[in-house]
Amino acid sequence: MFNADVFRAYLERFSAGDIDGAADLLADEFTFHGPILQANGKTQFLAGSATAAAIARGCEIHRQWVDGDAVCSIYDFKIETPVGTGSIPMAEWSIIRDGKLVSSRLIFDTAAMAPLMPAA
Repeated sequence: MFNADVFRAYLERFSAGDIDGAADLLADEFTFHGPILQANGKTQFLAGSATAAAIARGCEIHRQWVDGDAVCSIYDFKIETPVGTGSIPMAEWSIIRDGKLVSSRLIFDTAAMAPLMPAA
């Protein structure tokens, strides 16, 4: 499987609710940095991303660029909450080695997600 395919499989599994399948594509030492979550290790990431996984309803990848181990993906992350449904444009830069994601940096405008989140 090519690195772009590894990321695509991970994202499709995660956004479809197949967390175990997505976890299979993460290295134990996986690190994640995003506007809402920072995690060191697969276990910490999976625990921290549980809320996102619960509201995920799919994804649409628009473009991917590959440079060796690095994959940059532009996609819409589809969500559904009690407030409504929508798609959040996202960019994610991942490093993939030996068929597993070892790190990802996620960038998105949190203001685009705010109207879809229930009031605390």
